[in-house]
Amino acid sequence: MSAQRAPGMSAPIPVDISSIPSSSSSSLWDRISIWASEHKAVVYTVAGVTLVVTGAGVVYYMSDANRGARGATGETAAEKKKSKKRKGKNNGDTKDVSEVEKAVPETASKPSTASVEAEEEVPEVTETTVQSLSEQERKDYAAKLKAAGNKAYGSKDYNHAISLYGQAILCKADPVFYSNRAACWNAMSNWEKVIEDTTAALNLDNEYVKALNRRANAYEQSERYSEALLDFTASCIIDGFRNDQSAQSVERLLKKVAEAKAKTILAGKEKKLPSPTFVSNYLQSFRPRPAPAGLEDHVELDEESGKGQLRKGLQAMQKKTGDSYAEADAAFSKAIEIGGLDEHEAYAYNMRGTFKYLKGETEEALADLNKSIELDSTLTQSYVKRASMHLEQGERTAAAADFEAAEQQNPTDPDIFYHRAQLHFILQEFSAAATSYQKSIDLDPKFIFSHIQLGVTQYKMGSVASSMATFRRCMKNFPDVPDVYNYYGELLLDQQKFQEAVEKFERAVEMEKNSAGGGEGGSGKVGMNVLPLINKALALFQWKQDFQAAEDLCKKALTSESFYLGGVISMLNKVTTVDPECDIAVATMAQLLLQQGKVTDALTYFERAAELSRTEGEIVNALSYAEATRTQLEVQEKYPQLASRLQGMGAMGPPPGMR
Repeated sequence: MSAQRAPGMSAPIPVDISSIPSSSSSSLWDRISIWASEHKAVVYTVAGVTLVVTGAGVVYYMSDANRGARGATGETAAEKKKSKKRKGKNNGDTKDVSEVEKAVPETASKPSTASVEAEEEVPEVTETTVQSLSEQERKDYAAKLKAAGNKAYGSKDYNHAISLYGQAILCKADPVFYSNRAACWNAMSNWEKVIEDTTAALNLDNEYVKALNRRANAYEQSERYSEALLDFTASCIIDGFRNDQSAQSVERLLKKVAEAKAKTILAGKEKKLPSPTFVSNYLQSFRPRPAPAGLEDHVELDEESGKGQLRKGLQAMQKKTGDSYAEADAAFSKAIEIGGLDEHEAYAYNMRGTFKYLKGETEEALADLNKSIELDSTLTQSYVKRASMHLEQGERTAAAADFEAAEQQNPTDPDIFYHRAQLHFILQEFSAAATSYQKSIDLDPKFIFSHIQLGVTQYKMGSVASSMATFRRCMKNFPDVPDVYNYYGELLLDQQKFQEAVEKFERAVEMEKNSAGGGEGGSGKVGMNVLPLINKALALFQWKQDFQAAEDLCKKALTSESFYLGGVISMLNKVTTVDPECDIAVATMAQLLLQQGKVTDALTYFERAAELSRTEGEIVNALSYAEATRTQLEVQEKYPQLASRLQGMGAMGPPPGMR
C-alpha cells in the first residue's frame, strides 16, 4: 500500500503480502512478482509495465487498459485477422508436427493425403539424386517425405523421422522441416541438435514461434538461461502475449537468470548498511529511550574505552545520516572488542546485533542477540528484534515464542505489543493486529507509530470512517510529526482525493526539511526522510500522468545537493543528506523511465536497485526486472521488426484507475 516500510517491518517473509499497507522496496518487489504470477502477465516490457498507485501506495501492473477495444488478448481486430491469416498459412503447403506448441510434442498431426501412401512408395533422396529433380518434383517429394516423417514421428520412430525430414530439406529448405526435425531431437534430449535445427528454421523465418519456443526450451535444458529468456520473450511479443505457457516461461527464466546472478553478486557483495531511510525506519520502530545509566552525555568517559565507544555509537545514531549510522556500527563493534562494559555488555551485543542485521548478516546478528539474552534475560528488546529476524526467515513459530518470552519478562513493555501487531499485520490478521496496536497505545499513548498503524489497520479492515478519525486525532495530537501527514496522504490517495493527498505529502516534506535542519539558517546535519517526496511523485503520476514531475521528484529524493520543488514547496536550503541510496526512489525511477520508453536508462536504475538490495530475495527481484529490461533491448536489437509492434502494444493509454 505504501512506498515505505512501516517502522519495524523488516524484510519480507514467504507469505502473500500484496495488501500490506506499508512496505519497503523488498515487499514492493514481492507484490510485483505475486501479481505477475497470479495474473500470468508479462510485466517485463515497455509495452506492459505501468505504474499504478493503489491501496494507498505503489503497485506495478501489466497495462490492460482498452481491453474492450483490443480484446481479452490485448489485440485489435486487425491484429486478430492478421494472426488468423498467419495461423492458416501453410509454409509451402506443409504442416508442422504439432498444431499446439509444446516443449516436447507428443503426437503427430493428422496426416495429409500424401502420408497415406505406402512407406515403400516414399522416394529416397540424396544430395546427388536431388540435383536431377525438377522444381515441381522437388516440391512433390518434399511433401511426401515430410508426411512420412510425421507418421514416423507419431510412431516414435525418431531416427527414421529425422532421416525423412533431412531428405525433405534436401528437396526444399522449409523452416517447418527443420522445426519438425528439431522436435525429434527434442524427444531424444539432443539439445545441441535442437538448437542447430531451430536456428536454421529461424534463419528462414525469424518470426516462427514454434521454432523459437523449441529452441528456447533447448537452451533452458542446456542451462543457457539468458538465451532461453531472449527466445521466449521474442515469442511472447510475436504471439501478442496470447500464449500463457510462453509467458510463464519468461517469468521462470527471469527468476533463474536473476538467481544465478544474485549468487554471484552476494558472493562478492560488501556487507554494508542500507540507505539511511531504511535504517531510520527500522530504528524508530522502537520507542526512544534515554541512554542507560552511566552512558549519559554528562558522564565523563574515555572515548577509547568500551563504554565510551558504546556511548559514541548511541550519539551517532541520533544524526540519522549514512555516515553517522556507519560510525555507530563501527563504535558498537569496537565497544565489544575493547570490553570492560560491565552491566552494559548485553546492551552492547543488542546494538551490534541490530546493525549486523541491517547489513544483512543475519546469522551473526542472531548470535549477538542470543548472547545478549544470555547475559541479561530481562532485556526484552533483544527478544523482539530476534522475533523480527525469525519472521523474516519465515519461522513464525520461533517469532511467536520470542514475543511470549518477552511478555513474560515485562508484560508492560509497549514495544512488545507494537511489534507483535506488526507480525499479525504482515500475516493479514488485521483484527489481532488492531488489538495489539491498541494495547501498545494503552501502555504508552505517546508513541505515534502505534496510532498510525492502528489507523492503517482500520482502513485495511474496511473501517474507513474509523481510520480517518484516527488520523485526524493524530494530526491534532501530533501536529509536528511528518509521518502522520505522509501516511494520511497515502490513504487519501487510495480514495483518489488527489489534491488533498498532495497537500499532505507537501506538508510532510516541509516538516522533514525543518527537522533535517534545512530551514532558514539550518545546518542540514540530520538526515531527511525522502519518502514523502516519492509519495508525491506517485500521486502526481496517478493524478495527472505527469511523468516529468514524478521523475524530477525522484531525482531530488536521490540527490545530495540543494533542490527546489517546482514552485510548490519553498527552497530546501542546504539539505546535504537526502538519500542517494534510497532503494524505493531508485525502483520508482526505473519504472517511470521504463513506462516512458527510456529502456536503457531504466536498466541502469534497475541494476542500481539490485546493488542497493539487502537480502538475496530483494536482489533476485530487482535483477528480474533488470534482466527483463535488458532482454527487451536485446529483442529489439535482434528483431528490429518487433520494436514498432512492441511500442504499439504499449500505446494503450493509462490502465483502469489511472484516468
